[in-house]
Amino acid sequence: MSQNLSITQSGAVARITLTQPEVRNAFSDEVIAEITAAFQDVGARPDVRAVVLGAEGPAFCAGANLNWMRRMADYTRGENLADAAKLAEMLRVIYECPKPTIARVQGDVYAGGMGLVAACDMAVAVDTAGFCLSEVKLGLIPATISPYVIRAMGARAAQRYFLTAERFDAAEALRIGFVHEVVAVDLLDAKVDALLKALTTASPHAVRACKKLVLDVAEREINAGLIAATVEGIADIRASEEGREGVQSFLQKRKPAWLG
Repeated sequence: MSQNLSITQSGAVARITLTQPEVRNAFSDEVIAEITAAFQDVGARPDVRAVVLGAEGPAFCAGANLNWMRRMADYTRGENLADAAKLAEMLRVIYECPKPTIARVQGDVYAGGMGLVAACDMAVAVDTAGFCLSEVKLGLIPATISPYVIRAMGARAAQRYFLTAERFDAAEALRIGFVHEVVAVDLLDAKVDALLKALTTASPHAVRACKKLVLDVAEREINAGLIAATVEGIADIRASEEGREGVQSFLQKRKPAWLG
């Protein structure tokens, strides 16, 4: 049993929870490997319909573990390349997880932890959470997490918070689109559960296809190739077994088969 995280499943929902509150759930190379493996595991489970990434304690994730940072300080460029590649792979696996993902943000998020939140499809945060891209204070840049963070908050907000390393609150995170919902701590699980209900009552095949649709379309130029791809996408989903069942159940005013 890992001391770094836990994986549980209840019904169609899998939960990956960071379990190192004593170090503010900061990650090391070991934790990065475990998070990567955890998302690969739950993403491949046929009975999982949604994944929640959460954490224990006052912080969601404080970025890099201090002991790991001490080791990195002596790395050669080659060692740094290999190390950063593992972090990049973890973020890619989360971002491309075939199941919809929700970040349950119960506390502060710093540096690399911002990448964890941004790589998830949705994020719900408590109103007391703080956020910070602190890398420039250490003479570093948020390079590896940048593709996900910039997609989440937009280039304009990233230009400010990457450069200033200002700490911002949950209301600002909501305003710039980094999180989708901000709630009081006692309402956090209710809001996450509401999203989970929406995800697990929709067509599983359509949810997977919609996630891929966003990944395929985001940031792309709207041209003939993209339009053709979207035409093929809707045609394929309409002709699929679940697509036909969804339309027929709607027309017949009954529950679709995937609801049992």
